[in-house]
Amino acid sequence: MATTLIRGARVFDGRELTGPRDVVIDGQVIAAEAGEPAEVVEADGLTLLPGLIDAHLHLKGPETLAKLVSYGVTTALDMATWPASLVQSLRNQPGVTDIRSAGLPVIGRGGRHAQFGMPEGAYAGTPEQAGDMVSSRIADGSDYLKLVLEAPGEGGPDPATAAALVVAARDAGLRTIAHATSLGAYDLAIAIGVDIVTHVPPGEVLRPEQVEAIAAAGQVVVPTLTMAESISKLRGTRLEDALETVSALHEAGVPILAGTDANDQPGVPPVEYGASLHRELELLTQAGLTNAEALTAATAGPAKHFKLADRGVVEAGRRADLLLIAGDPLKDLNATRAITRVWVAR
Repeated sequence: MATTLIRGARVFDGRELTGPRDVVIDGQVIAAEAGEPAEVVEADGLTLLPGLIDAHLHLKGPETLAKLVSYGVTTALDMATWPASLVQSLRNQPGVTDIRSAGLPVIGRGGRHAQFGMPEGAYAGTPEQAGDMVSSRIADGSDYLKLVLEAPGEGGPDPATAAALVVAARDAGLRTIAHATSLGAYDLAIAIGVDIVTHVPPGEVLRPEQVEAIAAAGQVVVPTLTMAESISKLRGTRLEDALETVSALHEAGVPILAGTDANDQPGVPPVEYGASLHRELELLTQAGLTNAEALTAATAGPAKHFKLADRGVVEAGRRADLLLIAGDPLKDLNATRAITRVWVAR
């Protein structure tokens, strides 16, 4: 395959910024040596990043993938799209964003998500049915299991069933992700031991003992601050509460991942595909992350915690998902928007 030499770029490798160096793309991977490149990209004064990963969004169609990649988002972690045939049609498409998906989430019959007209298979059953529910997700191609948790009495999956689903998913090798938008839902997510919690409660701040429990359990949080910002504008909740929660989690050592909740769902606060991830990085720094930590939250962090070992860093042998930008993002995060070129390994 033809090789490309990116010459003289500063490189944010997923963890830190290095001085100017050469990076070689050989087909679909980053190579150790250049050989005779078919193309040379002069990158003096530019910065090379791993392709960005949005750790929480909702897919719509092929146009979603094209828009995402135009903003440098080369991997999208979808948190609920159905039917399975739609998800399958969006996989492995050349030149656009690569996807992973929860497929159909697990919800309760009395929860808010039941208002979206989900198919019967979305509704949590009994603890004894947990294994079958997980098996059906695997058969549909789901990459992980998403549970929509609610505070007790608010219509979400009952605690015993939610706990059984986590065990069944873990036994099947699936990561578990919990939607939690209230303090009570966070209590349940902590109690049942999900791997990743997504969202932070709008208009509320996590209690110190909740933060301590999340850190002690080794759980990961995707706060979706861009969604919190959208909610704050529409409903008058305090964005500062969400920022305070993220700050406390970060100070406690909880891994924070960049996800946006980008969607095109009627009745849901709007969050734009692609552009929102750049805003998410800015909001993460407002919550206390450094620029480098925010970038890691959109590159090496989600790759690690969603077990995508082939991406998220700029290293030989990894996927050639790369983003070339003008400027230094460690000095000014707006530089991530100054995209000069995107490579997708496909």
